[in-house]
Amino acid sequence: MITIYHNPRCSKSRETLAMVEEAAGRLGEPVEIVEYLKNPPSVATLRQLNTMLGVPVREMIRDNEAPYAELGLADPGLTDAELLAAVADNPILLQRPVVVRNRRAAIGRPPENVAPLLA
Repeated sequence: MITIYHNPRCSKSRETLAMVEEAAGRLGEPVEIVEYLKNPPSVATLRQLNTMLGVPVREMIRDNEAPYAELGLADPGLTDAELLAAVADNPILLQRPVVVRNRRAAIGRPPENVAPLLA
């Protein structure tokens, strides 16, 4: 199973989805498309994604979205738990797209970042 946390309004997300669908056909694996703005991931799911990504929590966050400034998320004193809670409550903050396969994940910015997952 290949899962993509997808925003259909984002060109990079659409480009990554096309790569995922091509790979899924080649690999014979189903694709789960999670439109995370309609179905926001829980804090627990975000924590799992963070573990699979293997990056600091801040790398999962879009710092150019309005809620980032409004919520004061640039504060270096915020804990990972506080940051993940902010993303769960404001899913527009999730860096996109995120692709998951075989307990590993990658952020598709640029889309080529997910190629190793799909090999």
